[in-house]
Amino acid sequence: MLTFGSDNRHRLIRKMKLFNAKMLIALALVTLCGGERLEAQTLNEAKAWYQEGKYEEAMPVFARFVKSAPNNGSYNHWYGVCLFETGDIRGAEKYLKVGMRRRVQESYRYLAEVYMKTYRFEEAVEMFEDYIEQLAKKEQDTAPWEVRLAAAEEGVRMLSKVERVEVIDSVVVDRDAILDAYVLSEESGKLMTYRDFFQREDAPGAVVYVNQKGNQAYYARPDEDARSHLFSQSKLMDGWGDEKILRMNTEGDENYPFVLPDGVTIYFASSDPGSLGGYDLFITRYNTETESYLNPERLGMPFNSPYNDYMMVYDGVKGLGWFASDRFQPEGKACVYLFIPTEERTWVDSEEEDELRAWASLESIRVTQDTLTNYSERIALAHQEIPYGQKGVERDFIFPIDDQTVYYTLDEIQSSEARNLYQQALDLNRQIASLKESLEEKRKVYEWGDASRKESLVATLLDEEARLKELLPQPAALEKEARNAEILYKRKHER
Repeated sequence: MLTFGSDNRHRLIRKMKLFNAKMLIALALVTLCGGERLEAQTLNEAKAWYQEGKYEEAMPVFARFVKSAPNNGSYNHWYGVCLFETGDIRGAEKYLKVGMRRRVQESYRYLAEVYMKTYRFEEAVEMFEDYIEQLAKKEQDTAPWEVRLAAAEEGVRMLSKVERVEVIDSVVVDRDAILDAYVLSEESGKLMTYRDFFQREDAPGAVVYVNQKGNQAYYARPDEDARSHLFSQSKLMDGWGDEKILRMNTEGDENYPFVLPDGVTIYFASSDPGSLGGYDLFITRYNTETESYLNPERLGMPFNSPYNDYMMVYDGVKGLGWFASDRFQPEGKACVYLFIPTEERTWVDSEEEDELRAWASLESIRVTQDTLTNYSERIALAHQEIPYGQKGVERDFIFPIDDQTVYYTLDEIQSSEARNLYQQALDLNRQIASLKESLEEKRKVYEWGDASRKESLVATLLDEEARLKELLPQPAALEKEARNAEILYKRKHER
């Protein structure tokens, strides 16, 4: 009986162990399957957020999937788009490249936009061309992306000719409070919001400019086509009236007008479909004979960028200018740049793309500044209120002598030797600017001319290029001589 009972007990123990093992295996399978279902559910949720534009919510989920499968094209594409849409443009590039290599179609488009926003326009052109080719093969609409391709090609052209502008200060503000950074002299007019001027809310975000006489107002509001257009009104006996639409011949929303004291030159911003980013800055003039505005001219870099650029303002009394941009800024923020306008445009003389990008992007405004110039007085002047009749800074040029002294007119230079040397430098700079313009025009003619026309221009182009190369270093050498002569003169007469 004892033996029989013992055998039964052993068989029972073995059965229980086998049963427990099976239960553990089953439990593990259930847990594993449940985990897979949970993971799948999380991915589906992330994809749903992605489709709804909730990129911040979807991003950590895609990041986890990219980590687990670093070569998966879809995971990398989704994660790269989330980074792009939340402002990490450079971070997005790595993942979108994986998507592109895995032939994820939309990775090409987003990668092209990454190149646009990082001023690598030639790479953007190639990527847009590849994207358009893929769309065409699938008989999908290519028209919107041909417009973006044209914008990238325009970016290539603009980057080759970046204007040399001294940007002396910048301030980051809330996008809806940019006007707080503009302090105009009374003779330059007034800026205010549409809401404050008209006491109405039907054009949120619109800006009103009132001229220096206070009898003309320029502003933007939606028209019957739901697009924002520029308008003007005149000051009448009983208030404002006689509203007129200003037909600027752009196809986007128009806003942010500013009119120079001549009453005919107007700066404004438009989200024209061919713009590099959102809003681009334009200039046009009113033709009094035809009573219409000339076709607007898009400003170059650094004023325009692959981001939103707007609210260009010149203050002739202060000798200063402002413009706003959301380049490299988080959502809802804008940067207002303070710069010194020049009567004659000059361009950054470099063939190095990195240097051109630095000047064009203004990621660091120091690259545009003269290291010997102290800009503190100019920056302080930008924040001063100047009533009618009071002068700002009289300025013909900017000639830094040392950390404490900057001359703006020839009369300020005390040494006659220094004055003569600097006058020679000014004359040479004018000659160089004229020669550059001449070369630019001839290059355009050469590019589009026939064989005989090209042959006739070759000798002239070579001569002018050689002359330009010879002249370019001379103004800086004369300025250095003039500076040294002025410093010696001051030291001698300060004893």
